[in-house]
Amino acid sequence: MRPSSTFLFSILLSAAVTAGGLLSPAMAQDNARQEAARRQAVLKTLPGDAARRLFGQVETPSGGPAQVYGFYSKGCVAGAVELPADGATWQVMRPSRNRAFGHPSLITFIEKIAAGAPAAAGWSGLLVGDIGQPRGGPMLTGHASHQIGIDADIWLTPAPSRRLAVSERDNLSATNVVAGDWNDIDPGRWTAAHHRLLRYVAGRPEVARLFVNPAIKKALCREADGDRRWLSKVRPAPGHNYHFHIRLACPRGSAACRNQDPPPADDGCGKELAWWFSDEARRPKKQAPPPPPLRLADLPPQCRAVLEAP
Repeated sequence: MRPSSTFLFSILLSAAVTAGGLLSPAMAQDNARQEAARRQAVLKTLPGDAARRLFGQVETPSGGPAQVYGFYSKGCVAGAVELPADGATWQVMRPSRNRAFGHPSLITFIEKIAAGAPAAAGWSGLLVGDIGQPRGGPMLTGHASHQIGIDADIWLTPAPSRRLAVSERDNLSATNVVAGDWNDIDPGRWTAAHHRLLRYVAGRPEVARLFVNPAIKKALCREADGDRRWLSKVRPAPGHNYHFHIRLACPRGSAACRNQDPPPADDGCGKELAWWFSDEARRPKKQAPPPPPLRLADLPPQCRAVLEAP
């Protein structure tokens, strides 16, 4: 019997090659000009009731109390708040995308781990990538998830000692820490601080999953000592060689939010991880066709009210 990751990989790979799928390495690093061109191209092809079109062009969050509706890849968020562009220990990247919005619990979490990272991991500060759109929902470009305000990307590049200009944040590339053959990390770029940061974040009780490139998971498995329980939350996924993806559990008070099933209890460093480096994973024989874009009617019914709210 194939590992459960086989099915997951086919879904992720199919999504990654479409404009509405996972954020591929190239798309993750798109500068402001490239992102704008990609958005215009997508808008020309989408039907009028495509959820990506509707949610992707809203510039402000809805009012009222914060609520999460639906699942990570099919939902929306009401009452989202924006992570400030600058904090003492973080900077928001790609500001022109307007994707620094999330449920208040996620924004508080990012601020908390940013404050703790220098002492806990020797990490100078977080460069925060995509969080979510002002009202969540499917994005015009990139991610299949990040729809309900409790996903966030953190660059695998430590923050510099100075404040970056807006133009730099929109155009600088993050650091790829994976070797060119994709079989392991790049020893010239991977550091002990990367390991400590990922361990620190994955060990937080609020975190449901932390997605990294399979090569990064391999390095973490090899280097980890002592308590290895945190490794169960670290899940291999295509891409994620420039950034890691934090996924929180549904926040309290959001009864219409649906959690992902818990990950397996073991450390995930055995056959499951080895599969990602197999021929089956690297060269799947057949890819599923990309699914049609989600329509507004496909989302939880509350999302229409979120979209139409002042």
